[in-house]
Amino acid sequence: MAVAATEDVTESRLLLAEYDRIKEEQKTRIGFRDNLLYFTLAAATAILAIGVQSRQAQLLLAIPVICLVLGWTYLVNDEKISAIGVYIRDHLGPRLAELSGSHGAVFGWETYHRDDASRTTRKRLQIAVDLFTYLALPMICLTAFWCSPTVQPLLMIASLAQTMALAVLGWQFVRHTER
Repeated sequence: MAVAATEDVTESRLLLAEYDRIKEEQKTRIGFRDNLLYFTLAAATAILAIGVQSRQAQLLLAIPVICLVLGWTYLVNDEKISAIGVYIRDHLGPRLAELSGSHGAVFGWETYHRDDASRTTRKRLQIAVDLFTYLALPMICLTAFWCSPTVQPLLMIASLAQTMALAVLGWQFVRHTER
């Protein structure tokens, strides 16, 4: 019985099983990443509303922290989503094509959707949305904090540290953007 079970295990079947699992991971990461954007905007809006109502400018410093943490998480998930696509296109697909004797791409969608004429425009718009959400929005809040009459030295130092961290995050977003 054990011999029959091992005969059913082929490299092709293993690679297809890996493909199924890795696509499931990619799908889960895409959903999580996209929800991070909505959650970030909701959290920033809530804190902004509370800050305006209470007239406590120091609450504005919470928004950069939220954007840094969630922005980094968004970026890491986006990188893994892209890495999965590269792995399928560059390793898994060619290996399965070789094993099956196929003369074309095994997972055609993995390359087909990348040739869309509007892809470059969509990528540019997406980086603009990402940079607005995770960089511009918190910088607007920091600027509003700096212009408030109640700036304290320790909070000013914290806000400057946040500014530097946001610059690093923004650089990572731009650096990660596919051309």
